[in-house]
Amino acid sequence: MDGIGESSESACGESSSQSKKTGSFREDDSCRKQVSPIRGGGSRNTSPLSRVRSRNTSPLRQKVIMTKPRGLDEERVATFGKAVHPDVQMEDRIWAMLPEDLLNEILARVPPFMIFRLLSVCKRWNSILQDSSFLKFHSQVSSHGPCLLTFWKNSQTSQCSVFSLPLKTWYRIPFTFLPRWAFWLVGSSGGLVCFSGLDGLTFKTLVCNPLTQTWRTLPSMHYNQQRQLILVVDRMDRSFKLIATSDIYGDKSLPTEVYDSKLNSWSLHQVMPAVNLCSSKMAYCDSKLYLETLSPLGLMMYRMDLGCWEHIPARFPRSLLDGYLVAGTQKRLFLVGRIGLYSTHQSMRIWELDHAKIIWVEISRMPPKHFRTLLRLSAERFECFGQDNLICFTSWNQGKGLLFDVDKKVWSWIPGCALQSYNSQVCFYEPRFDAAIY
Repeated sequence: MDGIGESSESACGESSSQSKKTGSFREDDSCRKQVSPIRGGGSRNTSPLSRVRSRNTSPLRQKVIMTKPRGLDEERVATFGKAVHPDVQMEDRIWAMLPEDLLNEILARVPPFMIFRLLSVCKRWNSILQDSSFLKFHSQVSSHGPCLLTFWKNSQTSQCSVFSLPLKTWYRIPFTFLPRWAFWLVGSSGGLVCFSGLDGLTFKTLVCNPLTQTWRTLPSMHYNQQRQLILVVDRMDRSFKLIATSDIYGDKSLPTEVYDSKLNSWSLHQVMPAVNLCSSKMAYCDSKLYLETLSPLGLMMYRMDLGCWEHIPARFPRSLLDGYLVAGTQKRLFLVGRIGLYSTHQSMRIWELDHAKIIWVEISRMPPKHFRTLLRLSAERFECFGQDNLICFTSWNQGKGLLFDVDKKVWSWIPGCALQSYNSQVCFYEPRFDAAIY
């Protein structure tokens, strides 16, 4: 996919409510220098005359200038060595009469984060995000592409940055609209993000759309205890579900609960027949939820259509130290983890589940130099998650992020410094204006 390049290491050190601070979306200043997609270069002769006469309009000869558009922080804008004729002008009278459908068609194809730069142009464009026609066009165009959303608390203030893989740029998103109890990032799906937390002794959950700055608190579960959750969005049905897995609370086995946004209520389902979970990490793949278990050994699979659990006797690879389940496209399910009893012989490997033979088949290994850079100590903590056959590895001690494209077999470092906070939480995120919380 576009936006994943060659490997290169770079890192630096409640009730419903709405808040529309959309004008404050901006590029993350702390990382712009490292991830700017435009690089200056070319000839030392910067004379305007020499640039007009030059036939070479290669991006290598572009000059980077600093501008400060209204309402924006400084950003880099590239001007190419190409003659601009003074008699060619944009007719305001013509462009002011651009048909509504054509305007929406154009704006729907602008990257979501860039839309906020256009809101200060005029009142018409400022109301574009509440326009049903624009949202209709926006829902029909292809996705912007995957992004990485990092969330952390800084002195009880919510902080969030998003890294666009297609644009290779970090953007800072204001998250001050969230209530204080929203502390844990559950995950993201279809443009919505889910958070959970404790409001006193009460466990609460909420869903929000970071782009539109809208959010709402979900009703309480039947068994209102802190649970493992996963968010699933159905874009075609314009609805979402939240699954709270079975869990043990004291001496009581809690049943599986599922929230349906169309019903605005939680429903009770079967208790998972597993004694010991191997990992709190889950993967939702092909309308099924997978968890690793030690007793019974293998995987537990929850079928959304039947509302019941099944055991899959897929044995883990030998010497597996830690494992993460990652969902891919087209029913693909991956297992990622470290192998090796001794630090000098450890390696990071990726397996794919053969559903027919019910075995894990190794498909790739992390290059040794990347493994040593990501994890300098054998016991160092790392996180792993995925989306659309992309697998992301993060190491908070090192403040680094590594991306693996399963299809292209390409490893690439994530540039920027938004991974520097030790308590940061990360997930894949798809920015969409049409993702509704009701």
